[in-house]
Amino acid sequence: MPVSSASPLPIQLLDLAGQHAPLQAELDAAVRHTLHEAAFIQGPAVATFAQELGAYLGQAHVVPCANGTDALQLALMSLRLPAGTEVIVPAFTYVATLEAAAVLGLQPVPADVLPGTFNLDPAAVEAALTSRTGAIVAVHLFGQCADLEALRTLADRRGVALLEDNAQAIGAQFTTSRGETWWAGTVGEVGTTSFFPSKNLGGFGDGGALFTRDAARAATLRQLANHGQTRKYYHEHIGLNSRLDTLQAALLQVKLRYLPAWTQARQQVAAQYDAALAAVHGLTVPERDPRSTHVFHQYTITVADEPGCREALQQHLAAHGVPSAVYYPMPVHAQPAYAYLGYRAGQFPVAERLCRTVLSLPIHPTLTAEQVSYVAATLAAWAGV
Repeated sequence: MPVSSASPLPIQLLDLAGQHAPLQAELDAAVRHTLHEAAFIQGPAVATFAQELGAYLGQAHVVPCANGTDALQLALMSLRLPAGTEVIVPAFTYVATLEAAAVLGLQPVPADVLPGTFNLDPAAVEAALTSRTGAIVAVHLFGQCADLEALRTLADRRGVALLEDNAQAIGAQFTTSRGETWWAGTVGEVGTTSFFPSKNLGGFGDGGALFTRDAARAATLRQLANHGQTRKYYHEHIGLNSRLDTLQAALLQVKLRYLPAWTQARQQVAAQYDAALAAVHGLTVPERDPRSTHVFHQYTITVADEPGCREALQQHLAAHGVPSAVYYPMPVHAQPAYAYLGYRAGQFPVAERLCRTVLSLPIHPTLTAEQVSYVAATLAAWAGV
């Protein structure tokens, strides 16, 4: 399939400026109102945003905090696990999932993932469980729920906590075998998210939040995020200083109103990619778990596991004006910082293969059908279709 040398308008991996442009008047008004109130720390917008996000997630309790990594750490702190307790995490994830456990003196234990959805393999989790396990952290990677029903059942049967790293799947839903609909991030004892600017619901700087359906746990999380205090200068627990700025909350309030429409736009882009790339040799489109909706934080294909294959494809795409990215190029157990865990190459074969073969394509709400067609044609040309 021939492909023209010039792409239809600049194609970006993420187009925040284009996404924000139609909202500019509302965003400006939110900034002006916050400046006028001058309540920059724990101002009214923080509580209002938490309430609105909780309503969007099926009436969950939402506790805002400073960033997604703090959210993971606070979630683990709320479990009161003894030092050395094992915490099962995916072998294919961003390092923050392990980092939050490690800084608390807990023991991250990687488990392999499923090759199609990239999410935790429940069988691998079960094999990793020991008498020292205190929690399982399910990461809803790239926008799709992990197998929440299997993981919730497994956690309950073994008496361990289930946490959810929902930084990439805000608004995704999982349908159980009983026909129940669960919101991602609200099924475990605690769920977490990030409002890093590139996220589906991203702020204009750092930010994060925790989710729970347990009012008492929500109160504990608020306390832990505020120096362990419920009233000023009286500290009942060791906590963190982890707050969402009022300005970020006010801006996120505006963006939350548009999240459903943006999610639908991402899903339309993904459907167009699916149709256009299904027959392209040497590429595999992302698998959809029929029990989960997919909000497509990333649209991630896999390529042949051959030396230099992915790099050659990236170079071809770049030469034709198509950006791409690799999330993630190294499995967490191979990171130098986690060499002390003692894992070796080959122990998590699926995660290791994914690190060699995944490639994320441009996806965002303002990507046009013409641009998606061009990206697909560029991929097809590389494959010789």
